[in-house]
Amino acid sequence: MALFVSIDHRLGAFRLRANFACEGRLTALFGPSGSGKTSVVSTIAGLLKPDTARIVIDGEALTDTQSGVCLPAHRRQIGYVFQEARLFPHMNVRQNLTYAQMFGGRGGRAGASFESVVEMLGVGPLLQRQPSLLSGGEKQRVAIGRALLSHPRLLLMDEPLASLDEARKQEILPFIERLRDEALVPIVYVSHSLAEVRRLADFVVVMDHGAVVDSGPPQSALREALFQDTSRDEADVNVLDVLQTEQLADGRRALTTRAGVFHAPQGERLPTRVSVSSCALIITLDDPGRAAVPSILQGVVRSIAREGEGQTCRVIVRAGEADLVARAPEAFVRDTGLREGAHVYLLVTALRMS
Repeated sequence: MALFVSIDHRLGAFRLRANFACEGRLTALFGPSGSGKTSVVSTIAGLLKPDTARIVIDGEALTDTQSGVCLPAHRRQIGYVFQEARLFPHMNVRQNLTYAQMFGGRGGRAGASFESVVEMLGVGPLLQRQPSLLSGGEKQRVAIGRALLSHPRLLLMDEPLASLDEARKQEILPFIERLRDEALVPIVYVSHSLAEVRRLADFVVVMDHGAVVDSGPPQSALREALFQDTSRDEADVNVLDVLQTEQLADGRRALTTRAGVFHAPQGERLPTRVSVSSCALIITLDDPGRAAVPSILQGVVRSIAREGEGQTCRVIVRAGEADLVARAPEAFVRDTGLREGAHVYLLVTALRMS
């Protein structure tokens, strides 16, 4: 799917000026509360009529104020998952899902079957339950299923985890990952959670004060974004797409990324990205040989910066075709004479896959 968005709209004293183009499985609109993210997806869905806008999906204009085009929401074939599940309280789960199927084929689009959606989202045991008997995470999974069964060409998810506690968020995130990888429906996902965006997105549109301030792959777009509510530790997680996976004779997998090859244990699903905290990269100038860590990368130091009043340095290392953030004790930097241009090894002590 190719999505083009250009919006200029005034809401009282707030002005929304959003311009971006994207294509991929999951595009995240990321930014602090009040930055205009929900207004963007509401305009895409046809729920907000803008002053000036052009919105195009795969060459078809849904909104073009200059030409007088503005398709009503029910003709856009777009699924919408809100912060609250908004299930019909008088229907059980099966009836909520089949209600969506009644309208799913009107645009002539093929879509996921009832059985495949139920299996993907793990809602089979819930089919006879009323919404009042579901947990928050279960309600959101049913809401996602209902949106999928309308056979949309695009799925909008407006902070679907915002109303859930941390345990329920961790329960539903794997289902959203599976949705991203298996449903074959592109997703625009709104969130102000850096952790969610890093885990889910393959393209990020960063918003602040009603405007797009950056866009691109998570590794670059999120590093450039400087929000006051972003902690140092969150900002220094390295996220890399997996470009190739190879099964090794010892049962492990070799995951090729732009930064090099990571080794990981065998899992049920093939990972699409890896995440490494800056604190999980140990810098050494000497060849570690057969070190007792699963992955070792090589690179060249690009910059070294002391962090505040602490005793730690933030080190940017160019590994392969990617810049990685690592941390090193100030004493190590001083004693080894570590400097820009030095060739180093990075020992990966912890790796997260998604």
